[in-house]
Amino acid sequence: MLVIYMIKAWQLKLNKIIFQIKDVTYMDINQVLLQRIKMPLKSSFETSFGKVTEKDIIVVRVFSEDKVGIAESVAMPFPIYNEETTGTVWYMLEHFLIPQLLEKGVKHPRDVFDMFSYIRRNNMAKAALEMAVWDLYSKQNGLSLSAVLGGTRKEIEVGVSIGIEDNIDDLLIKVNHFLNEGYKKIKVKIKPGWDIEPLRAIRNKFGDDIPLMADANSAYTLNDKALLKELDTFNLMMVEQPLAHDDIIDHAKLQAEMKTPICLDESIHSVEDARKALEIEACKIINIKIGRVGGLTEAKKIHDLCEERDVPVWCGGMLEAGIGRAHNIAIASLSNFTIPGDTSSSSRYFNEDIIFPEVTLSKPGMISVPERPGIGFDINNELINKMIVNDKTFTKATMIS
Repeated sequence: MLVIYMIKAWQLKLNKIIFQIKDVTYMDINQVLLQRIKMPLKSSFETSFGKVTEKDIIVVRVFSEDKVGIAESVAMPFPIYNEETTGTVWYMLEHFLIPQLLEKGVKHPRDVFDMFSYIRRNNMAKAALEMAVWDLYSKQNGLSLSAVLGGTRKEIEVGVSIGIEDNIDDLLIKVNHFLNEGYKKIKVKIKPGWDIEPLRAIRNKFGDDIPLMADANSAYTLNDKALLKELDTFNLMMVEQPLAHDDIIDHAKLQAEMKTPICLDESIHSVEDARKALEIEACKIINIKIGRVGGLTEAKKIHDLCEERDVPVWCGGMLEAGIGRAHNIAIASLSNFTIPGDTSSSSRYFNEDIIFPEVTLSKPGMISVPERPGIGFDINNELINKMIVNDKTFTKATMIS
């Protein structure tokens, strides 16, 4: 056991050293392109927040000589997950973030996070630009994004997220379908009035052994403690963010009375948030979403903190299209992502994706981690051009003028 612990500690230290090496080469980013697209979903997706029928996306591209880095914003058009929207992300990129990046430049993607540290929140806007710079950096160095981040996995385990259905029969049909496809985790959205009965129905039909979790998206309060404690009867992997989006104190009170692990999502915006939540035992698991925490740099820090404290993490989803999914795959290749994430195949949500090849299962419940430079996928520009509702190009010359 001691030998295993020493090997784990050595691997973690090595990954940190690799991640901290600074490339002295100036990246010379000379142009940024924003493209806003609206991408229809195959079917609506409902959570306690509301129902979504299309994905409103800002595609961000950063240019340096003959290489292009790319990412997508995960913000929605309305401020229900957090305070950001697609519109505010565009505004922040156009008026604050892109001008600074083009004016000051960076030597390494970590510099982007430091450059914007004085700007409060707006993490999804920061992340969209920072992730594109990480992709560019990986391509410039001829390495996969996974390798640059210190990823160790060649394949990642993935689960699937099921929204609030019209009725329990429809829910059971979907659960059966995804289990047959081999997904390693079934996440079911819950809200008051749609919680105990759907979970009981799943357990009654499929048994106690299928990997099942519930995601509340902040729909409850401590006044619902008795109901939430009933979840302990369903042998759940976790219940995700049952209480307020900005809370850790009440989650600590609730976790102390529940045997089901609480996973925090919306409450964690930084490695400091994660540290404080773990200090007061507000959760036993953390969901890392790159956009929510401001980019890959901070996501990596949260991963490392949790690994040091033996707290498992997993990569949540925001209905990303293929570019966002590619970034999720890369971060989920890190060693402490021991719980299957939400990065299902492209066909789960879209009839056609904006990358080639589309994200598919390499085997039941598994997705291969690309080994090509950068995110490892080509871009379906023809499809993007069909869906554009707005675009704008920024160069050093236009910033100066």
